Formats: sequence, C-alpha cells, structure tokens
Amino acid sequence: MSRFASGKDSYAISDRSGFRYRYKDMRREWNGLLVGKDEWEPKHPQLEPFRKVFDAEALKDARPDRDENKNTTITFPIFSLTDVTFIKSPVTVGGLGQVIVETLSNPNIAVTGVNSTTSVGTVTAGVAITQTFAITVANPGSGNVYYIDTVQQDTLSLAEGSTYRFDQSDSSNSGHPLRFSTTSDGTHGGGSQYTTGVTTNGTPGSSGAYTQITVAVGAPTLYYYCTNHSGMGGQANTP
Repeated sequence: MSRFASGKDSYAISDRSGFRYRYKDMRREWNGLLVGKDEWEPKHPQLEPFRKVFDAEALKDARPDRDENKNTTITFPIFSLTDVTFIKSPVTVGGLGQVIVETLSNPNIAVTGVNSTTSVGTVTAGVAITQTFAITVANPGSGNVYYIDTVQQDTLSLAEGSTYRFDQSDSSNSGHPLRFSTTSDGTHGGGSQYTTGVTTNGTPGSSGAYTQITVAVGAPTLYYYCTNHSGMGGQANTP
C-alpha cells in the first residue's frame, strides 16, 4: 500500500503565494486552498448568504381608538343676588358644551348677557396662558422696582387676544400689587386703573398670587405699575 510523505523534510507549495512550507505547518482554508499557516484566513462573514429578518410591527390584542366625549351636566347654585351677569371671555379653551339657564320666577333677579333662548354660550374649562412672567421686586439703588423674568422694568410686547399671567408669588412682591393703566405710572401719574380683561388672584408675595390679562382687540398701549408705590413699573406694548 502506498504511503504519503511525512516528517520534517516533507514540503508543499502554497496554493495562494507559491511559497514552500513544511507540510505539517500548512492549513486548509474554507475554499479548499492549502496555504501556509501565516497565510490562512477565515471566511469573511459577508460571504455568507443573507438571512432576511422581518421587524414585527403589528400589536397583539391592539385596541381601536375610542371616543371619550361624554355629555356633562352642570348645575348652577341659586345666588341671592339682584343681578346676575354672564361675561364671555375673549379667549376660550376646552369647551364643556352649552349651558342652558332656566327661566327664574323671581322678578327681582335679572339675567343679562343671555339671548332669547336662555343660552349663555360655551363654558370653558380654563384659559390658555400664552406666557407667564415671573415678577420680583428689588431695589437697584434708587427705590424698589419690578423685575420681569429678572429684567428690570422690562418693556413687554403683548399680543391682542392672548392671555398673560404676571406671577407675584415671590415673597419680594409683598405689598406691591401689580396693575395696569393707559397712563405711565398709573394712578401715580394721574391715570386710572385699566381693568378690561384683567383678573387677579391671591395676595402678592404669597403662593398662587398673580395678575392676569387677556389683551383685548384694539387695546391701547398699557403700563404696569404698583398700586402702592410710584416708579416701579414699565411699558407693555399691544401691537
């Protein structure tokens, strides 16, 4: 029977480089080539067949969208007033539906702002606040002044139809209620308080205190001022 050569004196030629190597030191590659051990290379992963992997997108037990709108009944308490006035806010958000006011038998109570069908329009869940200004009070050297978002007596630009809240919850606001006027420095400058679309809440310097204004269409240039002290405020343009 024939035998193959072996041992340290057995040599072979590399199928890749043509160099001579000891037969015992040669290795066979994935493609069948017999090469020297320093020439041997593994099969590149990109030569393997591509395996398609599908990305599942469907949800198991998916639920369709549901209509969450529900009819809500609101009951108004009976007020012991001679006049009840319903005021429509210039900006309404989150309508709850239409409210119907029943005819009152008491002739001493008049309901104004209600049409012939006794409908008062749309009740809102709240007012969209366009921007909230953080109000603080400090003395830069010549008396206390308002700081609007850390800017001393900043000149503001308030858009018509938008609502702005002047947050006076910082303790430095104590004793300095912020109000509006069409006259520079308000009542200290011979003017009067501007109240169209203006609401207030709480006591300045305490949590939750603020002055809020919904700028009316065609509103004049306004000035914010302190009702107790002169020289604290600034200008609010209403372009």
